[in-house]
Amino acid sequence: MMRRQDKSAGNGFGGWQLWAAVAFSTLLGACGGGSDGEDRSGGSVKTITARTPAEIAQASADNYEDNVNGMITAARLKSWLSDWPANRPPGVTGKLIVFQVTAGPAGAEYVKPNNLNTFTYLAPSSEWIQTRSNGVILTPSMVPDGATMDALLKKYNVDPHNDMLVCAMGTGSTGNAMAQGRCWYALRYWGVAARNLAVLNGGNQWINGNGLDAGDFTATASSAPNTGLISVKSLLDDNTSLQATVEDLLNVLPASDHNVVNDGVMIWDARSAGQFSAGERLEPGEGSFTACGGTICPPPTGYDYMRTFQNNGSRQGHPRGTLQLQFTRMLDATKGFAYKPKAEIAAYMGGAADAAGYALIDASYQPVGAGAGYQPGDTVYAYCETTFRAMITGVASAVVMGYPTRFYDGAMVEWHSLSHLPDATGTPILPADSQWRTDVKSFFRQATSAASVATRTIINPYATHANQIILEGQSYKQGSSGGSGGGATPNPGNPCGG
Repeated sequence: MMRRQDKSAGNGFGGWQLWAAVAFSTLLGACGGGSDGEDRSGGSVKTITARTPAEIAQASADNYEDNVNGMITAARLKSWLSDWPANRPPGVTGKLIVFQVTAGPAGAEYVKPNNLNTFTYLAPSSEWIQTRSNGVILTPSMVPDGATMDALLKKYNVDPHNDMLVCAMGTGSTGNAMAQGRCWYALRYWGVAARNLAVLNGGNQWINGNGLDAGDFTATASSAPNTGLISVKSLLDDNTSLQATVEDLLNVLPASDHNVVNDGVMIWDARSAGQFSAGERLEPGEGSFTACGGTICPPPTGYDYMRTFQNNGSRQGHPRGTLQLQFTRMLDATKGFAYKPKAEIAAYMGGAADAAGYALIDASYQPVGAGAGYQPGDTVYAYCETTFRAMITGVASAVVMGYPTRFYDGAMVEWHSLSHLPDATGTPILPADSQWRTDVKSFFRQATSAASVATRTIINPYATHANQIILEGQSYKQGSSGGSGGGATPNPGNPCGG
């Protein structure tokens, strides 16, 4: 092992994080033929390269129609379906595999495969998440471990070096856009190259007639063959820096709760203004609050701020220094919940308001203003409650804009748990002297009754680091059993909901 400085980190925990070697040699099995951009010739000793968030991100063309990976359109998919061997992207020599997280509406259920070299599988969001321990706490909806990903590659007979993998919604909705993002994140995290991975823009109800035709759909998905032979261990990029741990987030927070520009980070809360502010401000559409004459308004008299809580947390609020703009602003509901044009996303991330007045806000609950959002060179830290909604803001950042992006995968379900506040047993979740107390670096409002606070599974309140998931992934890539203690349990579903 060696120590590498996280360039986006602050001074917390010394400003250093334990990482795998930037490059290390290991014995791996065959890669299934072909190359995904690294040197894979000349024997069985392979070099695994740790990629930075800047290297993992990929900027979209200004017009999504021009993309052959990343954010693709139905027109691009149509060309592939019509003649895959002739029209597949440069460097892709295998199959076309579309993962739909749900079926589409009647008449447009599944993108039609030929089941020879193009396939469409139903792969729900539950397959792309797992409850796991970071060494401090057990958290739901995390990136799957290596064995789980290998099982998916086997189930769908995926050659991640040579196949083109497309994550699609099926029926367009906010929830399915989140799940589509989890598909992209899991595959990219485990080392699938950018050229072999795409996100299909828009749900089936929109792309049917806008790039695809009625004849391009079928009522049934392809049958999963369960014949795959290739492991994520053969993917020689270590993209684990896509995930930010609670330790990483603590390291980059400013000293006070205000927007700091030119500090190298932009921390983006994808939740509602009500959750960001713990009910001190609301957006139209939150609960029964349908209009307020603006975009961010004080709550009505008597408003119960506990309505903003999720997952029976001990508190509500946000890490200090974060900015808020709800994930829904990235999508166009009139176009099957497709991502808005790149220029509009760039304006949002830069701090500008849209025509309706929605913009990034800071702890003052005021728009930060054009030019005071994302700064060139920033690393974006995306989060929500369980990093489902943040899959949308994160895809907008990493796949559309090409900005260095990390997902705080534990998100607020984890952050709000790491408190010296009591749960329903009357016992503080963390001891007062635990270094993992995030309540000391947050704006928050406490739950009005400890009886409403669910107990959390604390693994070790005095753990030295919170990067067990990262170490397990790096160990799995090397071919060993992985990590120190596993901590994986069956997937409970998405507690974030829509």
